[in-house]
Amino acid sequence: MQYVFSPLGIIDLLAIIPSYLSILFAGAQSLLVLRALRLLRIFRIFKLTHFLTEMEFLKIALTTSLKKISIFMLAVFTMVIILGSVMYLVENGRNGFDSIPDSIYWGIVTITTVGYGDISPVTAWGKFIASIMMFIGYGIIAVPTGIITTDIAIAARNKKHGTENCPACGKEGHDRDAKFCKYCGSAL
Repeated sequence: MQYVFSPLGIIDLLAIIPSYLSILFAGAQSLLVLRALRLLRIFRIFKLTHFLTEMEFLKIALTTSLKKISIFMLAVFTMVIILGSVMYLVENGRNGFDSIPDSIYWGIVTITTVGYGDISPVTAWGKFIASIMMFIGYGIIAVPTGIITTDIAIAARNKKHGTENCPACGKEGHDRDAKFCKYCGSAL
């Protein structure tokens, strides 16, 4: 009974009901889409993380690097808005750059190195700006990877030495049994 009323039990029920409804009622086949809800069961794997001490490094690295990556992504977003707007001006509102939001969309597609090709510059300056954005896109992929990798290495080193970086001030050198930072007083 406990499983029946659990979130996973309800997901299973919603995934099975459309099969039976399609037998009873004509046109209920469209409800078979609800079977995709069973994919939500894959999230059960996240319950295993507390068994893996190695996952602790990743958790610590992601929490300590969240602020750095957020600021970096804000800078990237600002760059995309500015370069997308410049591209709208350079292409004179033609060649798919019909509006500034369309140009910003092009900037996001270009800087993330997806490159759909539905909008592309024709003018020489437009191609130059696009080339610059492509090179920036490759650098953008490397920066968050480097930030997270550095924080994983710091977390692994601190775990090895038995100390932990403070998530607030970033200082290390705390006692093994410390619950609070000795520099700023934040919880460790």
